[in-house]
Amino acid sequence: MTSYRPFVVLEAATVLSGTAAGITMVAFPWLVLQITGDATAAATIAAVTAVPLLLSMLVTGSAVDMLGRRRVAVASDLFSMCAVALVPVLALTLGLDYGLLLVVAALSSVFDPAGLTARQSMLPEAAAKAGLDLERANGIHESAYGFAFLLGPGIGGILIAAVGATTTFWATAVAFGLSALLMGLTRMPGGGRPAAHVREQGLVRSTREGLAFLWNDKVLRTVAFLWMAMVAIWLPVEGVVLPVHFSAEHNPTELGLIITAMSAGGVIGALAYAAVGRRVSRRTAFVVALIGCALPVVAMATFPAYGVMLGLGFVSGLFFGAVNPISNLVMQVRTPAPMRGRVIGVMGSAAYAAGPIGYLVAGP
Repeated sequence: MTSYRPFVVLEAATVLSGTAAGITMVAFPWLVLQITGDATAAATIAAVTAVPLLLSMLVTGSAVDMLGRRRVAVASDLFSMCAVALVPVLALTLGLDYGLLLVVAALSSVFDPAGLTARQSMLPEAAAKAGLDLERANGIHESAYGFAFLLGPGIGGILIAAVGATTTFWATAVAFGLSALLMGLTRMPGGGRPAAHVREQGLVRSTREGLAFLWNDKVLRTVAFLWMAMVAIWLPVEGVVLPVHFSAEHNPTELGLIITAMSAGGVIGALAYAAVGRRVSRRTAFVVALIGCALPVVAMATFPAYGVMLGLGFVSGLFFGAVNPISNLVMQVRTPAPMRGRVIGVMGSAAYAAGPIGYLVAGP
């Protein structure tokens, strides 16, 4: 029987969790710049946030396959809620310094990959229940995630200007909590714990199998290396270069708006792929999307007038919007269902391995 409820709940949880992550992407560097005034310090906290992503994504995919996708999604959001709530709690009690913020930032990033992997692993079954093909489902899913990053940085910039960076973290905690509540109250197809005879025993063995599968598949291996290159460049642009530039101008709202423009383009690009994806070669769409999102960033490097920057950010996001749906689709069609979580986790870990390098080069 066709039912849209699991798919809609999955996307709503994705929007809430992604919005929370989008707020922290603006709030953490801004808070560090307020405390230290040092661009390298802001880059370092971004790198420290990315390192746990690398390590936790490597094993959380295996945990998803072993423990159950829905259970991991709920637990991840609850842990993330508690972690980000530490920022205002510590500010009201012990006080915040740079060292303490490094610890909290690292802790807050540990749990996000598990929820991301778990929700993405449930997508094919939720799409099938709703009667959607994978091209359309992946386009919608990535547009939902992009919409979250449209909301998150914009909300973050506005809240920082209105109530301060520290208080802004309460909004992040609320969004994570609502995401966990939605998933916890909904029965998700493919979200239960795997049967004992197909369930892997041991994180190390399971993770090793995911690594071997990805490496031995030429298409997945190529996509992983391309994705690593993109992340190494893109994350420092959003997490270091733009915050430093707009912090020097004392304008958090403009920072939030330009990241929002990128995300808005991503939403439209993902929806466009959802509409026409079945009629276009995946390889052609992937190559065009990679080139199309790179060229506007070259123009942004000149820091033109703010209106031009907004337009370039939007165009770059527009092409970037098709990259994730195609990558996800490739993983889904080339990976056996029982291994889906760990392959998604390994792919994400490979990408985020490039993040700290990009941050640490961009900061100095």
